[in-house]
Amino acid sequence: SGAPRAGRLAAVCPSPAALLAEVIKAFGAPENAQRMEEARDNACNDMGKMLQFLLPVATQIQQDVIKAYGFSNDGEGVLKFARLIKSYESQDPEIASMSGKLKAMFLPPMTLPPHGAGTGGVATS
Repeated sequence: SGAPRAGRLAAVCPSPAALLAEVIKAFGAPENAQRMEEARDNACNDMGKMLQFLLPVATQIQQDVIKAYGFSNDGEGVLKFARLIKSYESQDPEIASMSGKLKAMFLPPMTLPPHGAGTGGVATS
């Protein structure tokens, strides 16, 4: 029992899958769902505004959960959490799937415009 395990995270952190499930659950909490909804309304599907309104709310929700597990209560903590999850995605299909679900909660779906939109013979003078 000599060598310390990976920082102090190992001591308090549940499995990454459990932590991820916890974060996803937090997004589902009524008050958080409402905060996300308002941010989404403010953003009006504008990618730039998404980052401006939605991301800070999403970051805050994640921080509230992960700070209990030894992550720092700031953007850096959220980045560390994201990197941790990313490192497990390739090994664990459950984590990969939950991670996708989490991202879908605060990243707009990447939809390509339908073919021909903005091109075609519509002359605008």
